[in-house]
Amino acid sequence: MASLAPRLLLRRRPLLSAAAAAATALVHPSGSCMRLRGAGSRPPGASPLFEPPRGVSERWMDGRRWWFRQPVRHGSTAVTLDTDGGFARFSVGGDAGTKQRDGRKGQPPAKATKKMSRKAKVNQLKWYRLKAKKKMKSPNPEVRIRYKLEKAKRKEEWLIEKLRKYEVPRSPEPVHDPEILTEEEKFYLKRTGEKKKNYVPVGRRGVFGGVVLNMHLHWKKHETVKVICKPCRPGQVFEYAEELTRLSKGTVIDIKPNNTIIFYRGKNYVQPKVMSPPDTLSKQKALEKYRYEQSLEHTSQFIEKLEKELEDYQKHVALFKNRGETFEKISSEETNVDDLTTSSDTE
Repeated sequence: MASLAPRLLLRRRPLLSAAAAAATALVHPSGSCMRLRGAGSRPPGASPLFEPPRGVSERWMDGRRWWFRQPVRHGSTAVTLDTDGGFARFSVGGDAGTKQRDGRKGQPPAKATKKMSRKAKVNQLKWYRLKAKKKMKSPNPEVRIRYKLEKAKRKEEWLIEKLRKYEVPRSPEPVHDPEILTEEEKFYLKRTGEKKKNYVPVGRRGVFGGVVLNMHLHWKKHETVKVICKPCRPGQVFEYAEELTRLSKGTVIDIKPNNTIIFYRGKNYVQPKVMSPPDTLSKQKALEKYRYEQSLEHTSQFIEKLEKELEDYQKHVALFKNRGETFEKISSEETNVDDLTTSSDTE
């Protein structure tokens, strides 16, 4: 079986002419290049035209030209011929084609982005911290105030970008037509709502889907429901009343001074299938939005405070500068007067 192995690897081919053999020796269909030992016709007794492949002895060649059959790779490889500069260059694969296409477009190839190592990132952070520390401990008050102001403005921009993610687009809904109530009905519903103890709290999260859900659950057994808003800024209770009217399709009966709203469900009330509106935030998202809003409010107040400090400092510097100029002017005038008096006394 060992003697049959070279016969399986070698395959006899018909003799080719010298020119054809030289041309085929440059580029073989299998992608391998044979080393050329001689060109043209070979005299009898000379060495074979091609060097035998590694692993096959010359006794198997028998003085004849043999092709070593290698397994052909079935791929999309292309052989291109480049004749620039008066030289013939063969290239296998798509590198040359891509280079030519890039050259035709006239655009340089995109440079690969170099990744920063962990040590380089740590060194960069250390450099930024050292730079910030120098500004914080600067002897000049204006440098310290400006550094804090720039940092606060960057935080304000970041908070605004965060709050944009919590903006829920309002879906187009039919216009709500509120029911017309007489003064007697309003008075009766107002007294009824004050006496009853059922209520819905609106806390720091504000109006979200859970508040509207609780209102519909109370309206199962009661005609009215109280909505208590705590904490609430001055005038914010009216915003809550308008928003809850749009979401729950109820009617506002009265708004108390202690930030309490009394809602009436309506005469022809039908409980909706989806009691929590889809265009509202969840309980967790509403809390996150409140925290970002609170941070934005405090940051805006801090920016106003820093701007006022910077303005006062600039006024202080300008005032002392003017005082120094006037003091120098007065001292120079006094020296001139003294010189004149001494010169008159000597005369």
